Amino acid sequence: MTMAADHAPTATEYIKHHLGHLSNAHQNSVVDFSIINYDTIFWSVLMGVIGLFVMYLAARKATSGVPTRFQAAVEMLVEMVDDQSKSIIHGNRTFIAPLALTVFVWVALMNCLDFIPVDFLPRVFAWTGLGAEYGDPLYHHRILPTADLNGALGMALGVFALMLYYGIKIKGIGGWLHELFAAPFGIWMAPANVLLNIIEYAAKTISLAMRLFGNMYAGELVFMLIALLGGMATAFGFIGHVIAGSIWAIFHILIVFLQAFIFMMLTLVYLGQAHEGH
Repeated sequence: MTMAADHAPTATEYIKHHLGHLSNAHQNSVVDFSIINYDTIFWSVLMGVIGLFVMYLAARKATSGVPTRFQAAVEMLVEMVDDQSKSIIHGNRTFIAPLALTVFVWVALMNCLDFIPVDFLPRVFAWTGLGAEYGDPLYHHRILPTADLNGALGMALGVFALMLYYGIKIKGIGGWLHELFAAPFGIWMAPANVLLNIIEYAAKTISLAMRLFGNMYAGELVFMLIALLGGMATAFGFIGHVIAGSIWAIFHILIVFLQAFIFMMLTLVYLGQAHEGH
């Protein structure tokens, strides 16, 4: 008992451990493109595959008769996304509406990983011997891809690439370049226009990523702080884990789906702006 107490991590060590990534190397600088967070890639790809599988099942089991609860839920979701895309995108939505649906489902599933107890996977890895001590293969492992700025920024960069693609596709390369140099102040203010448009593109991309990352990172951190309130054997620990944890989990349900909805809506808004001229 004494030895266990001596080796119990402090609050700082506990949080640092849970915020560590399973990566190919330790990151020492703010930007390092040689670092790969394997846990972010694994869980984001897994949630993407699960999302595609769920939508495939819905399409396969869809009937023209009385729908099941599952089919009705998926149809409501598809109708909601389609209505939003209709109101924002004035043009061909053959690719954009399914894209918006994919974005919502994918981000929502990744965000839902935050409901898994913060100590569940570390305990599992410790029991298997893969993450019991520092240096073990799975000692550092984060399950929430959207709480990793790399994951959120990667999706935002995908939206940025689509903004450029649709801007050039709809207006043509000449029209897009003319807008880049001439909007909003006219061609005689070309240097200022280019600078302003570049800042606008950068602001859209960074804000899209930071909004999702900041909300999910904060939610993850609150769950860790609740876990530090004490063991279940004490009254304070029971209040912290059961009552505070349950209240925050219920509130976090709103955050999880709201952030997925906001990411989808901003994707539609940015692509809708790419369809329109200044």
